[in-house]
Amino acid sequence: MTIGFIGGSGIYEALPLHDTRTVSVDTPYGEPSTDLEIGEFGETGEEVVFLPRHGPDHQLSPTHLPYRANIHALKQQGVEYVIASNAVGSLQEELPPETLVVPDQIYDETKHRDLSFYGDGIVVHQSFADPYSPELAAHLAESAREATDAEVVEDGTYVCIEGPQYATMAESEFYHEQGWEVIGMTTIPEAKLAREAEMAYATLAGVTDYGVWRGKQDDRLGEVLKHAKNNEKAIKETVEHAIRHFPEDVDPDAHSALEGTINTPSEAIPDDVREDVELFVGDYLDD
Repeated sequence: MTIGFIGGSGIYEALPLHDTRTVSVDTPYGEPSTDLEIGEFGETGEEVVFLPRHGPDHQLSPTHLPYRANIHALKQQGVEYVIASNAVGSLQEELPPETLVVPDQIYDETKHRDLSFYGDGIVVHQSFADPYSPELAAHLAESAREATDAEVVEDGTYVCIEGPQYATMAESEFYHEQGWEVIGMTTIPEAKLAREAEMAYATLAGVTDYGVWRGKQDDRLGEVLKHAKNNEKAIKETVEHAIRHFPEDVDPDAHSALEGTINTPSEAIPDDVREDVELFVGDYLDD
């Protein structure tokens, strides 16, 4: 079993791994955010692949991240489970900064991103009613409660906006009034692409501030960075606990998510398209 960890804002260094190696990966979708760091976690024998989403020095904005290359790179390394971390704003009073949230739903407000590996020569229609792996999300929430002193909230909706600008007052007030929990910029298309790659995916979201529905803030970025730094310890402790106590009998539906979803006959898929997606759909297509 191989576990991938995608580090969000404030998470730029890997977990304590040994026998590490740095791997440079090329994909049909370009280069990932940076090289992958791969190693064995503690005495567990579990292989972990680490990728800082925004690059080692936060050079990449949410809109311009190479999401498809990142997921393809993890799949190349045999990753079956993806734990992601995200810095998010709170949409509700009862979710103050430094709360950890493991959402179960997404509301997509992005506009300019490649949302799929498929569509140009091969059409795939997958269920996305439950955008995060329920099995992995439950394990992540339990790990956060057991490994940290943070307030942990299980379930809730992550509103994903385009960015890199924050939401307008009208948008923020609307999301708040819907009763949704957190707002961020990176879970889409990451969660969709992981599902298309048949990897179980869940996220641990660390609250950094309140949205402007609660009133404008001076030095908002400074506030975000301060709480993101404080969240780093709890996020890493959660992920380490989750890996150390990973259940042996978990069998997520995500691992067979492509079954019965490919509309295009094998013989109608262009050779170059098939080559690009062979890593994902090869077992489902006729020779």
